[in-house]
Amino acid sequence: MMLHLDTHLSRGTEGFVHNHAQKDGSTDGALVDYRGNPVDKSRTGGWLGAGLILGTELSERLCVMGISMNLVTYLVGDLHLPSSESANIVTNFMGTLNLLALLGGFLADAKLGRYATIAIFGCISAVGVTLLTLATSIPSMKPPVCDSRSKGHCIEASGQQLVLLFAALYTISLGCGGIKSSVSGFGSDQFDSSNPKENKAMIYFFNRFYFCISLGSLFAVTVLVYIQDNVGRGWGYGISAGTMVLAVAVLLGGTKFYRFKKPEGSPLTTIWRVLFLAWIKRKLSHPSDPGFLNEYHNAKVPHTEMLRCFDKAAILDNYAVANENRNNPWIVSTVTQVEEVKMVLKLIPIWSTCILFWTVYSQMNTFSIEQATFMNRNVSKFGVPAGSFSFFLFISILLFTSINERVTIPIARKITGNNQGLTSLQRVGIGLTLSVAGMVAAAIVEKQRRENAIKHNYSISAFWLVPQFFIVGAGEAFAYVGQLEFFIREAPEGMKSMSTGLFLTTLSMGFFTSSLLVSLVHKVTNGSWLKSNLNNGRLDGFYWTLAVLGILNFLVFLVFSMRHQYKAQNLNSALEDSEEELKNWNDTSTDNTKKCPGAAEEQV
Repeated sequence: MMLHLDTHLSRGTEGFVHNHAQKDGSTDGALVDYRGNPVDKSRTGGWLGAGLILGTELSERLCVMGISMNLVTYLVGDLHLPSSESANIVTNFMGTLNLLALLGGFLADAKLGRYATIAIFGCISAVGVTLLTLATSIPSMKPPVCDSRSKGHCIEASGQQLVLLFAALYTISLGCGGIKSSVSGFGSDQFDSSNPKENKAMIYFFNRFYFCISLGSLFAVTVLVYIQDNVGRGWGYGISAGTMVLAVAVLLGGTKFYRFKKPEGSPLTTIWRVLFLAWIKRKLSHPSDPGFLNEYHNAKVPHTEMLRCFDKAAILDNYAVANENRNNPWIVSTVTQVEEVKMVLKLIPIWSTCILFWTVYSQMNTFSIEQATFMNRNVSKFGVPAGSFSFFLFISILLFTSINERVTIPIARKITGNNQGLTSLQRVGIGLTLSVAGMVAAAIVEKQRRENAIKHNYSISAFWLVPQFFIVGAGEAFAYVGQLEFFIREAPEGMKSMSTGLFLTTLSMGFFTSSLLVSLVHKVTNGSWLKSNLNNGRLDGFYWTLAVLGILNFLVFLVFSMRHQYKAQNLNSALEDSEEELKNWNDTSTDNTKKCPGAAEEQV
């Protein structure tokens, strides 16, 4: 009997080790080429495939940033809308775009696959930017020209004039949201994380992915914004539409070079089933040993002790055993399914503390641009467009992304001995800290700007805005890469696009939170802080409010991040536990053999 148990446990442990060694981070078995055959690594994936995919994200950034960074000046200057309302239109547009990434992620994981999702939503984006080109080019879509900054002498755009504009913006939101949810996951699919060389390349992929985002954004806020302000909005948005069409063509042209991951069905169904079964089995007792849970020894994900209440979904009750229903997912879940749901739920605390970073970031698209319109923007005889001051935001991002890859990560790798250098949550923490510093700098500059304008009738140089753009840009270089890496690496393999969508909802919630805060502050202060004429308001007070909220948010983040266990840590812990369990069984078997040699011979 003892020999039988020992053999059974040895096989179970070997199966456990084999499953996790193969499945944790590696999806080789699920990857195919464009014909559906197993991938040939020498001809597919790697930097060639990833590079073509990065081109699509570059174009998406050209579209989105070319619109969002200069839209507030169009709404206030051409459509004569109030400053607070214009800011909310921009943040609601960006919020909806990132929220719809969740829809794109669901479709990619459940039905379409990442490649098809990017191609389809890329076409939708091109249609949306074309509509925006029309909305800003047709004269009847704008109110009469007004020279005064006072809305009392200007006619605001009517609801009918705004219909086409809003239709265009939310079509772009749908298209670009679908692209954003899948492009990073599809890019990471081009690398095999079980191969040390390709795994190292994947670490750099996330940095270079964001480098391309920033490069596209930089071009948008310089060249495209200049064209919009000095040549025409129609020309500026038309270039964005043409770029997106070209990006889709390049993506389709590189089809044979990609590695494809087949959709594995709706991840939401798995999540719902586990939650449902855990609830109806809530009164059952936990088994004395987790090895009694359904498919424990064949699990693709190591069992963890956290959130044990969900383990009840994998308990084999009398009904499941008697009717041989252990393979029916609506009767009993597997340990793999339960652990995948736990993985998703463990992302939520970190998710919640990332939102405020993007609330701070949204000020760079709205009120910081408005600040520039009230400042001296001349360089010699050349007037710098207000929207182009975002140039310093993206220069900072590009600079710190490069420094991180070439300096920070190698140094941190030597100090910590960790192949990643800085963990994803350490990057996020640095980003949150810098976002607070950025708001402090913005508040100080705004106070000085306003006092000079009111007391001395003097407009200080708009280049005093550079520190706030630079600091927040540096924070984004850490926070975006850290969040993206965290949500992709810590998510279950079959939920990468959904997890990317979840990450992008932090951006969405950040922009929506900005709209909410603007509305609340406007109401609480009776409109005295946030006015269309910033000289009559107290924008610095709003910035100080964000700085205080940022400090409180960072403290909460520290608590959550210190409690978080990375997926790789869980695997190592589970393997050690299994080896220890096997050793204990072997020791017990040896002791019993020594005590009862005759009985042992009989059993053998």
